[in-house]
Amino acid sequence: MSATDITSSQEGFTMRVFVTGASGFIGRAVVAELVGAGHEVVGLARSEASATAVSRLGASVQRGDLDDLDSIRDGAKGADAVVHLANKHDWTNPAESNRAERAAVQTISDTLAGSDRPFVLAAGVAGFGLDRPVTERDPNPAAGPDSPRGGAENLALEYAGRGVRVVSARFAPTVHGAEDHGFVSVIAQAARRGGAVRYPGDGANRWPAVHRSDAARLVRLGLEAAPAGTILHAVAEEGVPVREIAEALAGRLGIPARSVPAEQLADELGFIGRVLAADLPATSQITRELLGWRPTGPTLLEDIAAGHYDQP
Repeated sequence: MSATDITSSQEGFTMRVFVTGASGFIGRAVVAELVGAGHEVVGLARSEASATAVSRLGASVQRGDLDDLDSIRDGAKGADAVVHLANKHDWTNPAESNRAERAAVQTISDTLAGSDRPFVLAAGVAGFGLDRPVTERDPNPAAGPDSPRGGAENLALEYAGRGVRVVSARFAPTVHGAEDHGFVSVIAQAARRGGAVRYPGDGANRWPAVHRSDAARLVRLGLEAAPAGTILHAVAEEGVPVREIAEALAGRLGIPARSVPAEQLADELGFIGRVLAADLPATSQITRELLGWRPTGPTLLEDIAAGHYDQP
């Protein structure tokens, strides 16, 4: 299917979409994108604050959380499509995050089996261990319940042959923009405490990045038109050198950028320090050709320069 075919297939086509993680940083952008395109959205919300945030975006609310599999099942059952973005992101207990992720994806997949309804789930481009940029054709090495994210991407893709239009949206490790509290924000917070922005070695290792508005648009395009079994890369910048990220943050915070051994970063920042020391380039050429997706949002360094990471 060409980008032109996809555009024409979207005209006048609306769905009732159930979204987990709807009140999160990426989730709010996805909900706004879907509502703006005319879709009816139902967002999973675990608290009153989350419910309010979802409602303000023009979506309906379904109460529940990632451990409430009955609520997730009900949401999927009553929808024309599902977008799964929720994740515990508990860096101190990754086994629990992995367990919850796999259980939620299993529940959604089983509920949608045989219906040919779309299911877009969040995945990542990190952890492939390649000596080149990761592409959409590279299989995810995370398989099985004890692997990162509980092997959820591979689990879901098995349902592409079981009547589910599964689409995996692999996000860059840095999805940036105003109100981002992810990796870059954590690095900035650690820098304020330590008086310097630390980066590993020569800082030549690379991090892919994407603005959240571009990521949200990609999720919508994938939901509307990507074939079953498609892997998409929400990657606008193939790899920003970590030293450039550190120097940009240092300039904004008025503190030095300082090289340290990768092992020291791991000691100081734990899991995030280990990720910061990794070289994680990834491409999105196949995604762009398939969906006609063209990132238009600010770059990561532009968002840092705009002051989005100045305050805790």
